[in-house]
Amino acid sequence: MGKDLLSDPFKPRDRGKYRRKVQRCLDTLARMLSDGSFSFPRKHIGFELELNLVDDTMRPAMSNAAVLEALDDPSFTTELSQHNLELNVPPRPLAGDSALRLEDELRDYLAAAGGKARTAGASVAMIGILPTLVREHFDQKWLTNNARYSLLNDEIFAARGERTVLSMEGAGLAGQQPERLRSFAESILPEAACTSMQLHLQVPPEEFAAHWNAAQCLAGIQVALGANSPFLLGKALWHETRIPLFLQATDTRPEELKNQGVRPRVWFGERWITSIFDLFEENVRYFPGLLPETDSEDPIEALESGLAPKLTELRLHNGTVWRWNRPVYDVVDGKPHLRVENRVLPAGPTVLDMMANAAFFYGAQRALAEADRPVWTQMSFQAAEENLYAGARNGFDAQLYWPGIGWLPPDELALRVLLPLAYEGLRRSEVSEQASARYLGVIEQRCLAKRTGSTWQRQAVARAQERGIDRDTALAGMLARYLELSRSERPVHEWPVE
Repeated sequence: MGKDLLSDPFKPRDRGKYRRKVQRCLDTLARMLSDGSFSFPRKHIGFELELNLVDDTMRPAMSNAAVLEALDDPSFTTELSQHNLELNVPPRPLAGDSALRLEDELRDYLAAAGGKARTAGASVAMIGILPTLVREHFDQKWLTNNARYSLLNDEIFAARGERTVLSMEGAGLAGQQPERLRSFAESILPEAACTSMQLHLQVPPEEFAAHWNAAQCLAGIQVALGANSPFLLGKALWHETRIPLFLQATDTRPEELKNQGVRPRVWFGERWITSIFDLFEENVRYFPGLLPETDSEDPIEALESGLAPKLTELRLHNGTVWRWNRPVYDVVDGKPHLRVENRVLPAGPTVLDMMANAAFFYGAQRALAEADRPVWTQMSFQAAEENLYAGARNGFDAQLYWPGIGWLPPDELALRVLLPLAYEGLRRSEVSEQASARYLGVIEQRCLAKRTGSTWQRQAVARAQERGIDRDTALAGMLARYLELSRSERPVHEWPVE
């Protein structure tokens, strides 16, 4: 959400004032979209990465405050739990060898974080969900000491009026029956189990809808090819368990409101759009404010004075509606711009794997957005949503729908259709051939090997259990080996399973 908040409880009048202010921000955004207020010198990309801290036993290390103090680097910040960090990499153009330089920078950032973590008795882990989490790690005492997180926790629980229910069933390990999780939490800390990489792309207003629609079409294949979150609370569940876990951890709806069709705050959406305004307007229309704090700016007066409005309330509200592809309004150096924020991918397993995931997304997104006959005009929105859940649940075993082809597995969809489009999209973005070949080559080999972080984790644990090792010990041993291989920088499709 990007700002600290007052620690006092909100009052009923705060919510009415906030609702009116959010609407005024929305009206201001509409005027800005119609009068050409947005700056767009060139397409920039951005990268956020959520990290875990673990101790020598591979359990969460609740030491982010000490690590951040030692780092003393504004690129790193807190996240929800005391075992989380977030890295925000400065934006840059996509063209040329920028991606290769970003890869080197990410390694430098992570090396610095790893070094400071060791001084606090911890290690940095890039993984979608820590497999060694237990229910005790969801105790509210482990919230990072920040009023923003405490207020968010209190507001979500006040809206729901009951404990968080974690309930899911996924694909079993090889040769075993599916496993089912049924658990409860009395804080929003299950959300902190979900650590992701978030990709940003700055686009002009007239191109936003096409890029967002394209990102929605890609969500299912992204999670299938990038899955890295198969275990939660000792259970083997979805290949990308982050997807259902994040929904359940932040759900403000009791069962009765779910039955009425009230929309969840973690949301794929419900329709293709024609403007970024559609998404912000849906946020305002469907979702009550969770953190109804206002500032003194009148956004319309600011706009009429020649300033870029901050739209503080609209941005804060947008930060509490967790779309898998989120619209972003921001002001940098006094100039407003718009971004698509892609949120479906997990962290890890390696820097190279994450760069490959990013290149595949940016390339395929551009090619789809600029197609003469857009793919979203040929498929229902529901089909794109079903692809997301199928890819997240089943990984390479999923069947995904694609117009003109029908149902096919993710590796075949990537190799036949989307990798050629990704190469073309990167070429149009003037990405160097060296960068395109390096990163998209990783995706190609991953598809041929049918090996993701998730499949490697599942196979490693299954092998350990075949040797008579119990599940908890197998998970800790797997994570230790995972961290060793992650630091080796061999992409995950080359990792051995001992």
